[in-house]
Amino acid sequence: MADSGATEDLLYEVRDGIARVTFNRPQARNAMLFGMYERLVEICTEVEADRSIRALILTGAGEKAFAAGTDISQFRAFRTPEDALGYEARIDRVLGVLERVRVPTIAAISGACTGGGAAMAACCDLRIAAGNMRFGFPIARTLGNCLSVSNYARLAALIGPARVKDMVFTARLMEAEEARTIGLVSEVLPDAAALAIRAEELALLVAAHAPLTLRATKESLRRITERSLGPGEADKDLLLMCYTSADFREGMDAFLNKRAPVWRGE
Repeated sequence: MADSGATEDLLYEVRDGIARVTFNRPQARNAMLFGMYERLVEICTEVEADRSIRALILTGAGEKAFAAGTDISQFRAFRTPEDALGYEARIDRVLGVLERVRVPTIAAISGACTGGGAAMAACCDLRIAAGNMRFGFPIARTLGNCLSVSNYARLAALIGPARVKDMVFTARLMEAEEARTIGLVSEVLPDAAALAIRAEELALLVAAHAPLTLRATKESLRRITERSLGPGEADKDLLLMCYTSADFREGMDAFLNKRAPVWRGE
């Protein structure tokens, strides 16, 4: 096991080509401190640079929470409109970095996944949940703030505008089976232990597949969500990245010779 760095509040390790981030404040339901957000950005940058990493798992310590949003105590220091704007800009920057990281990202969600925690999960490529998951943005009955337009856009792309309104307007937390039914999560596991095992299996599965195919797919869908792009000039770089790659040639050769390909992301 290779430990790629850790802090008390956010743990990070890399093992067998799989990177793992654990939000580690179980006593506070893993509520996010500003420093934890910044550490996540650093980790995404490290993952981006380390070509041996093929997938990234995000999870929370303990069984009670993935991450229960931003630690509200930090909002007490807000004094000016610029404080609020700066906070939303910070969160958008963090989420944008997470969304753009080149490898598949998997949110393994047990317990509360709310506010900033739900926003991070929504940025991940795959989401799986324990049966006790509760997902939502209960801001209409807590802080009375709102999400950024980019966060609303991500959520609407995942579950549709009507469900976003229902979730935010009613301030309810969506339970695991409902989330699976509407496609917000792909699987529901019995408990946190089963969730951890399945997250590892899923990460190893996607890590074995052609990395450029996965990268082009996630980036294409991100662009569609962000700009409603259709086919055209903006997509040429992704097509060329795959079709002119050594991996594409390797894939063709492996297929024709009925062998397993060896992907290198090049």
